[in-house]
Amino acid sequence: MEAARIMRPRTEARIRERGITLPALPAPAKTVGNLVFLAGVISTGPEGVITGTAGLDRTVEEAYRAARACALTHLAILEGHLGSLEEIKGIVSVNGYVQAIPGFPDTPKVINGATDLFVEPLGESTRHVRAANGVSALPRNALVELQMTVEI
Repeated sequence: MEAARIMRPRTEARIRERGITLPALPAPAKTVGNLVFLAGVISTGPEGVITGTAGLDRTVEEAYRAARACALTHLAILEGHLGSLEEIKGIVSVNGYVQAIPGFPDTPKVINGATDLFVEPLGESTRHVRAANGVSALPRNALVELQMTVEI
């Protein structure tokens, strides 16, 4: 396992090669043993909080991008907390919350925005267990909130 980590291209370089910029560090993380627990983060972008309700005024595609924005925020938190994304061995779990209309069937498709972002630069070791929940409200009317646990 250690040799595979040494031989793969640097994670930060792969992220930058894709034109991805990690946002400023907004939320805490806590390390216990070889696990890092990250607090929930809401969907934000250059214009502020990404708001709305999936199935009402936001599409699955827009919510997917909001989940991706949450994942970027978590990567920024991890980079600040660990000093390098190279310390990540894998993602253990992701809990996603989508502000949605009652009965909205596509919360897994929305949270795929986060899963896909993690797998793109970090590789298959970031496949994880997860929950994708539809909820009636999120802080600041956010479209998506994400919470996760990472192995280091």
